[in-house]
Amino acid sequence: MDLSLTPEQHTLRATARDFVDAEIVPNRQEWDRVESVDRGIVDKLGTVGFLGLTVPERYGGAGGNHLDYCLMMEELGRGDSSVRGIVSVSLGLVAKTILTFGSEQQKQRWLPPLCSGTSLACFGLTEPETGSDAANLHTKADRDGNDWVINGSKMFITNGTWADLALVFARTGEPGPRGISAFLVPTDTPGFGHTEITGKLGLRGQSTGELTLDAVRVPDDAMLGAEGTGFKIAMAALDKGRMSVAAGCVGLARGALEESVRYAGERNQFGRPIASFQLVQEMLADMAVATDAARLLVWRVADLADRSEPIGTEASMAKLHATENAVNAANQAIQVFGGYGYIDEYPVGKYLRDARVMTLYEGTSQVQKLLIGRALTGVNAFT
Repeated sequence: MDLSLTPEQHTLRATARDFVDAEIVPNRQEWDRVESVDRGIVDKLGTVGFLGLTVPERYGGAGGNHLDYCLMMEELGRGDSSVRGIVSVSLGLVAKTILTFGSEQQKQRWLPPLCSGTSLACFGLTEPETGSDAANLHTKADRDGNDWVINGSKMFITNGTWADLALVFARTGEPGPRGISAFLVPTDTPGFGHTEITGKLGLRGQSTGELTLDAVRVPDDAMLGAEGTGFKIAMAALDKGRMSVAAGCVGLARGALEESVRYAGERNQFGRPIASFQLVQEMLADMAVATDAARLLVWRVADLADRSEPIGTEASMAKLHATENAVNAANQAIQVFGGYGYIDEYPVGKYLRDARVMTLYEGTSQVQKLLIGRALTGVNAFT
């Protein structure tokens, strides 16, 4: 499904596909087994320009628009969602947020190393006691002269043990969303700690950490945006983050479909390929239709973003459908593979384990439904 992709976008998609096939697919099973992606992939992502897509060249980026970004995310999602997450967080949640809300000094300092891959970033919003209820986070930042002193902890942070920069959201004022501010915190700042979270069901190769901030002191110019606008910044980042997750899930579902089609053509039962069985074809057809629908929802969000129009509701729709479809597609792929789908010789089991968390982070499926419902009815179910 190409619709009106430009020649440059066809080239970008082919470049991303070739990169995934050469650098990710041959290694993803081993990375999953040892629970760690090879850190060298970050340098390669930076070299090919994937960590700077949509960031202007004057800040070290590769340029491009949001549809370009979604094309790349789809291919990375097809390859390994652990790698997709590295890019989605460092570029999508942090670098693009600095580009939108940062001062010129912050852009000049942080965007070139993030785009090149010499630095990575993480997004410090979720806390041990506040996931979906982010407006009530407990991490606190107190002013001390010309500095801020931050205390608190963050949980389930992608890139958390690899990041050189953390975008940390902390309370600087009144309870609720208006009392939250955002800070750019180098992770080598005294008092900043991290602990790796292992034993995950999926995304096993991806760095996921718990962050601790014990009297972490940062200067006033580390604040991103104005005081009290942190929640607004976080929600704007998550709107685009949901587009990114959805695009990656289109790739994951497509990978599950492609593996299933290939296997169904090779696997013989009752003297013929299982691809000739009607109920196998039904599963493949259902996967294909739902995945194409998810892609169209993602591309709609990208189009709106490229025209600087609101994307909140459309991003929630895309995230809801694409993530739930990724789980369904991976589950159907295991059914096509039968017993072989249950062992890690084939990638479909990994697809299912990786897909499952997509319905949880950056807003659960239930949260997306409430956001969509609020847009439809004008009634806020959160209060």
